[in-house]
Parts: sequence; structure tokens; C-alpha cells
Amino acid sequence: MVFGEEFRLQTRGFSEIHNITEQVQELVNVSGITSGQALVFVIGSTASLTTLEFEPALVEDLRERLEHWVPRDLVSRHSQTWGDDNGFSHLRAALMGPSLTVPVVDGSLRLGRWQQIILIDHDNRQRERRLFVQVMGE
Repeated sequence: MVFGEEFRLQTRGFSEIHNITEQVQELVNVSGITSGQALVFVIGSTASLTTLEFEPALVEDLRERLEHWVPRDLVSRHSQTWGDDNGFSHLRAALMGPSLTVPVVDGSLRLGRWQQIILIDHDNRQRERRLFVQVMGE
């Protein structure tokens, strides 16, 4: 069986980090699938998904590292070509990736005790992010 549904989230950009674990688990519940996997995909090229212990200090550590690795004032050909100054956000998103697959066991996401699914919006402005969750299994 395959179930899929989209949800939306308002974000502020600049690598703002959101815990989306509950929204994904809710869609697993709605799917009725108890054994399989959940694929989470962010629609757009300036956001990414991963897992992290979602606690304030670690969230800030990640944001700080992203700024160090790909600074927002990075001169990029993309920004020079399009004039939108968000080349850095595309690069951050490309390095981290747009999707994540999590096993579903007994109707629940199989995550570690301190592991949450997070969305990172790297863009340089507010956005309404669209995420698609596809649950596959039985």
C-alpha cells in the first residue's frame, strides 16, 4: 500500500530549523500503515531535511556551522545572475539534501530517543514550505 499527502509550514528563512516529527507521525497514523517506511520530501531547492536532537543549543550549533561552511554573504554566480542573493541557500540545501526516509514499525516512526525529523529553511526570506510525505508498506 502507498499513501501520500502534502502539508505546509510557514518559515522565516536564514536556516531556521523546525521540528516536523509530529506532522510526519500524524500522516503515518492517517495512512494506516504499520510496517514500512515514510519518505519525507521538501518541495523546493532552498530547504533541506535531516534528523537532529531538537534542543536549543544544538539547533544554534547547527545554524552556526552552516553559516561557517556556506556563509550568507558568499559571492555566488547564482546570486550575480539572478540578483536574489540566495545562492548560499541553494548550496546549503544541495549539501544537506531534500529528502529523508524513516522506517515505520508498529505504526510509529523508528527514531532514536533523542532523534527528531527537522526541516531547515535556508532561503533569505519568509516562505510557505511544502512537504510531501509518502508512506509505503502494509
